Amino acid sequence: MRIGGGQSLREEVFEVAPAKATGAGTGHCKGMLSGLTKRYRVRKGRSFKLADIDPADTAGLRLEKDEARALIAAGVEQLTQLQGRLYAEHQWALLIILQGMDAAGKDGVVKHVMSGVNPLGCSAYSFKAPTQQELDHDYLWRHQVVLPRRGHIGIFNRSYYEEVLVVRMHRELLAAEGLPPRLLHEDIWNQRFGEITRYERYLAENGIVPLKFFLHVSKEEQRRRLLERADDPEKQWKLAMSDVAERRFWDQYMAAYEDMIRHTASKQAPWHVVPADNKWFSRLVVASTIVETLEKLDPKLPTLDPGARSELARAREALLAEQTIAARVPPPP
Repeated sequence: MRIGGGQSLREEVFEVAPAKATGAGTGHCKGMLSGLTKRYRVRKGRSFKLADIDPADTAGLRLEKDEARALIAAGVEQLTQLQGRLYAEHQWALLIILQGMDAAGKDGVVKHVMSGVNPLGCSAYSFKAPTQQELDHDYLWRHQVVLPRRGHIGIFNRSYYEEVLVVRMHRELLAAEGLPPRLLHEDIWNQRFGEITRYERYLAENGIVPLKFFLHVSKEEQRRRLLERADDPEKQWKLAMSDVAERRFWDQYMAAYEDMIRHTASKQAPWHVVPADNKWFSRLVVASTIVETLEKLDPKLPTLDPGARSELARAREALLAEQTIAARVPPPP
């Protein structure tokens, strides 16, 4: 796909070498992708309404599969370069939080968007039902112990936000946490919103940048994807009756997500509410948002002080000398 002035959409968004054009001109698309992050970002959530975000929205983009793959690949390429600098600088860390209903595409985002990231500088955790050891601690404990180190990217596939989502739907899960009865008051969800907001401010002030995504899939698209799992032998293991049972609470979940975003979107840790009915589009939004965030951090490769430069020069000379000596030694008879 091409946009105005002959520049490829891939180049416009990620500023890398353009791919071969595969589509007709679409001048109205110019610069559209570069604003995707802002389009779906929520910093002040008080007036946020989930109904304002169409799960099928593609920001006016119409891409063929090959075009979408080329754009995502360009984002991955840019992300790989930025991650290398992040790792070398060893100052900032990035915490990517993925939330969404079952089959919203969280696993696919990890697989496709993070495919080019060096695993030495990245960790991914998929949080399931807490163990007894985890229940014996506060609800943030199991997340705190696996936060990304400086220079690293951490991915939470589901997170502490489950404490104001699934736990809110199923009060027996809250009872299992073993809190003193006097602390199980009706205002506990607002209390946790405040705790999480303060926690994320603490992370940001300590160089761990929260980057939060809610993959907003429609109920009908989720049904279609769950049926696809049921019919695909390679995906059947991912489907359980509990996934279908949770659909009974769909409206309550949507209300809980809206409440969560309203109360925990902040300047330090905004939410990105990503339309997820089209997998290529949600992956593109996530990729462009991560790239933009890393570009703003602008990590630098370390500079060598005079002593280190001198040692580097000596090491280089020693390696060159080895080559010279090897060239002078006659081969064995």
